[in-house]
Amino acid sequence: MLKTKTNDDKVDTLLTKGLIPIIDLAHCGTEEAPVRSVVHRVGHQLQKCLNEKGLCLLVNHGISDEKLKTAWDHLDDFVDLPSDVKEHYLRSGEDNHGYIRPGMERFNGKIPELRHAFNICTLNAKNLPEEPLPGFAEHISSLAQDFKALARFVLQALAVSLDIPQSFFLEKHSHMLSGEHDNESTLRLLYYPPIIEDTTEKNDFIKGSCSYSYQRCLSDKPDFRPETNPRDEVNELDGKTENDLIAERHLPNGEIIRCGAHTDYGTFTLLAQDSEGGLEVKLPGSEKWQRVGHLPGAILINCGEILSIWTNQRYQALEHRVVIPEQPHIRTRGRHSIAFFCHPDNLTMISPNDLPCNEAGLDIVDKKPRKKSFRAAKEKVYNAYQLIQKRFRETYGHQTSH
Repeated sequence: MLKTKTNDDKVDTLLTKGLIPIIDLAHCGTEEAPVRSVVHRVGHQLQKCLNEKGLCLLVNHGISDEKLKTAWDHLDDFVDLPSDVKEHYLRSGEDNHGYIRPGMERFNGKIPELRHAFNICTLNAKNLPEEPLPGFAEHISSLAQDFKALARFVLQALAVSLDIPQSFFLEKHSHMLSGEHDNESTLRLLYYPPIIEDTTEKNDFIKGSCSYSYQRCLSDKPDFRPETNPRDEVNELDGKTENDLIAERHLPNGEIIRCGAHTDYGTFTLLAQDSEGGLEVKLPGSEKWQRVGHLPGAILINCGEILSIWTNQRYQALEHRVVIPEQPHIRTRGRHSIAFFCHPDNLTMISPNDLPCNEAGLDIVDKKPRKKSFRAAKEKVYNAYQLIQKRFRETYGHQTSH
């Protein structure tokens, strides 16, 4: 029997078209003793995926759906806290740790973006909202360690993909989440509030939580069936600070955005989503925006700018954005995601000449290798901290200090 397609069914994604590679991490071993054959197999798969697509999906990665959902519940509880409590945890200055309210970030430099975010760069409980939210610090710290372990496995596989020593990237990412300001790796909890339109045709958003559609089935099509949840009801607008008002009501011509087009800053990003809700990418060599799609239980990996520099753009940083879904019943529900941004240690110098595989063939004419200091001066090589702070200034530069 043929099924008549509705408008909702007609949303094509890279996943439904079979254009996203999927890598199985089953039986990869432990963080301390990864199975060498699996590391090499994944490395060879990453080489093809990242070179051709700039992204892929990881399955059987060991991070449970329930653990992710609990983290989103904790973020919802944080968003529901009084504004003066949330203000205590605001991100400020050059420290990337802390809460980011709607309107604080502008990836395109212009339009304030509609989302709540909490960046975790250190697992020190005093920097997490444990007092107002008992259990927050313990659960998020455990989840952060899970993402860190997954990132360490990927770093080894990446080295294999580039035919360099397996420990090369591990040694340059040894202080992830150390809390000593030696590394800018960040676990980022994200909540995109529902979008509603009022009778005056102005765009608005509401705070609160939504019902999850994180599935546990084999289908690659997300379940967007409406569910009832008392927390989905319209609440009073939260905060009403200057930045919030800009994000709520003052966007020109009804233009609103959840996350503007950008490339990630670091080595790579690991992304978990609760449902397919507007993530779009431009594949390498293409100027066309394409919806990614959602595979239940999978974690997406995409390249960042530092990996692109290191590999001399062999692995390109993937441009992406989060748009407002067209379907009315989806846009009126919130969206959750968790991103782990893997960054090198702050003092790591970033240059394609630092990768052993890129050293071959250099200076063939004089045959005498140049001193590293001379080469760095000529190419204006920066360390990882300098690169990320430059990008932070572009994203947050419009703000006054807090």
